[in-house]
Formats: sequence, structure tokens, C-alpha cells
Amino acid sequence: MKDILQDDRRASEVIRRMRSLLKKAPFELKNFDLNDVVRETLGVLSSLAVGRKVELTSVITPDALPILGDRIQLQQVILNLVVNGIDAMKDTPSENRIISIRTSRVENFAELSVSDRGPGIPEDKLKEVFEPFFTSKAEGMGMGLSIARTIIEAHQGLISAEIGITAARRSGSGFLRTMGGDPGTTLQARSCK
Repeated sequence: MKDILQDDRRASEVIRRMRSLLKKAPFELKNFDLNDVVRETLGVLSSLAVGRKVELTSVITPDALPILGDRIQLQQVILNLVVNGIDAMKDTPSENRIISIRTSRVENFAELSVSDRGPGIPEDKLKEVFEPFFTSKAEGMGMGLSIARTIIEAHQGLISAEIGITAARRSGSGFLRTMGGDPGTTLQARSCK
């Protein structure tokens, strides 16, 4: 019951803050460690991952990644990226359903990388994935990555998608910069220090 109430409060807060973001109202900036938000979000996602037979792996930098931002909005970005990865791997054999989440410090940026081992984003669609209503899913609305981009840009950050190439085979998707040798696509988001 406690988890249900906590999820309900979190959902209400996400909706309230998304409305503010879309209205371009100022959002709640606070100092926090991005690593803590990643750990917290992985906890929220663990039941979904188990239910979909997906392994979530994380490589969290031991260095603190202090950033100034809206914690709930950035948690929503991580949720959107991971859920997209989970959805992308629905036809991947369960033993290969792995999502890797990494954090690091690159110059003055706190960097988050989410990589999956799904079929990947077609190269000609890489620039479109962050546009509103772009989806490759029959049941998708095409809003998750667009919302993620809006949030990251509101935090003076960058978000990008790249395709990883392993053994001359394209597979998977991710956002942010590819972090060395992971198959698939890597989704990357950077936020200023």
C-alpha cells in the first residue's frame, strides 16, 4: 500500500511539473546528485524490468555528479529512456534483453547514458526520434523522447541518439554519447554542472 501511495504522489508531481514545463513556467531548481536520481529511478523501474524479463545494469561513477535542476523532471527523462529501451527489446530473446545505464563526468557536464540491445533506430530516423509524435511502435504516441528533449533543453543540456555497431551488425538504441563498446544504440543526456 505504501508503494502505491508513493507512486500516486510521484505521478501527480510529474503531471504538475510537466504542465509547468509546457507552459514555460519556472521550475523548481535544486542542487542534487544525478547518481542518486539514477539509483532511485532504477528502484522504481525494477518491477517493470522483472516483468518484461529485462536485465538493468548500471555503472554509476563513484564521483558525485552535483547538478542544479528539477529532480522529478530529470527522473522522468530517465524513465522515458529506459522504458523506450524496454519496449524496443520486446522481440529480442530474453537472455539478450539488457539495458545499461551509466553516469560520468565529462568536462563540466554530468552525463547519463542509457543503452539497450534492441533492433536499433534506422540511421535515417535518428534526427526525428525527438520530434513530437514520432514513434516506431504501433501503440506508441511518440511523446516520450520529445518530452525528454524538452526537459533536457530546459536544463541547458543536450540529448542525442546514436547507433552502436558491433561485429558489423547494427543493434539496439540509446541516448547520449556511446560509452565504449556497448552494442546497440546509446541515448545520452548531458546537463550542465
